[in-house]
Amino acid sequence: MEHSNLLRYRSIMDDWDAFLASARSPLPHVVRANTLKIAPSNLQQRLVASGVDIASYEWTEELFEIAEPPGRRIEHWLGLYYAQEAVQTLPVLALDPQPEEKILDLCAAPGGKTTFIAARMQNRGTLVANEPNGRRQMSLLANINRLGVLNTLITAYQGENFPMGTKFDRVLVDAPCSAEGTLRKVSSLQNGASMGTIARLARLQKRLIVQAFDLLAPKALLVYSTCTFAPEENEAVVAHLLQERAARILPFEIPVETSAGLTEWLGKPFPAEMQHCVRAYPHHLDSGGGFVARIVRA
Repeated sequence: MEHSNLLRYRSIMDDWDAFLASARSPLPHVVRANTLKIAPSNLQQRLVASGVDIASYEWTEELFEIAEPPGRRIEHWLGLYYAQEAVQTLPVLALDPQPEEKILDLCAAPGGKTTFIAARMQNRGTLVANEPNGRRQMSLLANINRLGVLNTLITAYQGENFPMGTKFDRVLVDAPCSAEGTLRKVSSLQNGASMGTIARLARLQKRLIVQAFDLLAPKALLVYSTCTFAPEENEAVVAHLLQERAARILPFEIPVETSAGLTEWLGKPFPAEMQHCVRAYPHHLDSGGGFVARIVRA
């Protein structure tokens, strides 16, 4: 890692040695109970009865760590759970979806967050899952069907051009990103992403976040999230929105170790309220890495 692009994050890590140790270790097997089909306690009892070594998470009842690959079990094919890294649940917890609302998941495939949103909505209300890529739509549709999601329709717009005719109570932009936070399962990212990739994606992310903000109803909530460490794709994108629109950042309080958003990067200051954003590193949750911002109209 001596010549790694990840070295540029050393100064912002709360514990660089812990980060390195975690980044080089295999991911645990984690599943999210699909409450549209089974209560978390019943799923736990079922897995224990079949001899699975299982551990629960203190900060959300839906998540469990199990001692074997989850895709091999019948519970996966029945849609009783979804294999999902712990960090990937944070954007939905920040969104806090409610039954009967109108919600947009702007970058939806493969559907882990979409199906979690639908479960929190109890299949009530309207959830629009937008995915422009035809091949990725297939995985999205397969997961929606497997998990028994009934309140969701799939659209295929380019996210930055999503039509403005409907306003939503909540919008999630889990943006396409350089995915450095997936380095524990994608070996090509062990040294970070290229600066060219980061710059290209940041341009798209800025268009997506502004479009998503404009789709909000007056008292609605926008959650912007990525699975990367790059401030250019995280704080800089949110700062762009704050410059372009009358927006403000809300705190995201969760009873688990995370780091605050950056208020400065490479000598460039960001708005002070950026500290309300959340950075999750692999060593925090024994998971991947991610970034979450909760945003409303000012």
